[in-house]
Amino acid sequence: MRRRKDGTLVEVSLSTSPTRDADGNLVGAAAVARDITDSKRMERLNEIIVEASPASIVMVNADGDIALVNSSTIETFGYQGDELIGQSVDVLLPEPLMAEHQALRRGFMQRPVARQMGAGRDLNARRKDGSEFPVEVGLSPVETVQGTFVLCTVIDITQRKEDEATIQQHVATLEQFNEELKRSNAELEQFAYIASHDLQEPLRMVVSYMGLFESRYKGKLDERADKYINYAVDGASRMQQLVNDLLAYSRVGSQGRPFVNIGVDRVLDQVLRGLSGAVAESGTQIKRDPMPEVMADELQLGQVFQNLIGNSIKFRGTEPLTIHIGVEEDDAFWTFSVSDNGIGVEPAYAERIFQMFQRLHERGVYEGSGIGLAISKKIIERHGGKIWLDAETKDGAQFRFTLPKKRMAA
Repeated sequence: MRRRKDGTLVEVSLSTSPTRDADGNLVGAAAVARDITDSKRMERLNEIIVEASPASIVMVNADGDIALVNSSTIETFGYQGDELIGQSVDVLLPEPLMAEHQALRRGFMQRPVARQMGAGRDLNARRKDGSEFPVEVGLSPVETVQGTFVLCTVIDITQRKEDEATIQQHVATLEQFNEELKRSNAELEQFAYIASHDLQEPLRMVVSYMGLFESRYKGKLDERADKYINYAVDGASRMQQLVNDLLAYSRVGSQGRPFVNIGVDRVLDQVLRGLSGAVAESGTQIKRDPMPEVMADELQLGQVFQNLIGNSIKFRGTEPLTIHIGVEEDDAFWTFSVSDNGIGVEPAYAERIFQMFQRLHERGVYEGSGIGLAISKKIIERHGGKIWLDAETKDGAQFRFTLPKKRMAA
């Protein structure tokens, strides 16, 4: 430290050299003072940065002896003050790794380049009390006037490991629940199929004999008997329809065909041919966009379009019916839409209409059991898409459904 003329202090480095005369006799000495204020400031700044680091920082020399540690190292490893200075860095490692580490350290010093330690494997460090904890370690060579040192940055990843273990446990639990749900759904589907299939024959017999009973005795008994016969015939017929619908619903998953590349235009052509009578009778005008090719079960995709177009015709209003079949795309999905100017659906029923046997109108006003949209939903979900009612549509109804562009397993 030296004082300037104005009285302020300045940090300097001094170098001296002898001064000799022409005969080589020592006559004095020359001193050179160099202002090192900036370098000292940077040195202190580096010390502050190292000390403030939340990671443990350990500097070792070429022999592996610890030359510097910050406060985080002392706290993390459970040492006191300068207790670590001068000790081998091996004291911070689990004992089984010490021999291997010494060889690794010599190899690093032969070619010192910055890198992470332990790529592809878990690393542990050892505290003073012998307990171990998982770490990430980064190595950086530092060149000094005293030779090459290695700056080791040690990050305690105990909390991260615990979080990862918790996430893995949750994932395993979810996978287990998912498997149980799949099994449960498969069992329910199988039960629904067996029950509806086995109920068909006795129901068919009941309906058949009730029809014969009605044709033979209607009008021959009193008025009350005719009414009872009518109730019985109607109830048996509705039950038969429900069983058939339930069977169709259960077959979506169990008897679906493999997905193949199909043109949606061809599917629509077939559907509209089947609906040509209803289209002509209702005077419906159908507009459609050019359709893409998709990976799908052709029969089931046609069933979805038939349900949606059929619903548009069924629930038409007093105005001439117009149906528009459109399609949009993004990176992952095709989004198809079937829009009409019919009576529409209240947004409050947007979810309910996709449940089984849900009807928004009294029986007798419109035909059907309320299974069509439930079957459509199940078909689209089997294809990896989703179907919904666009609640923003004000005039009429618009149903939209997606199909993934990437092939899904059938």
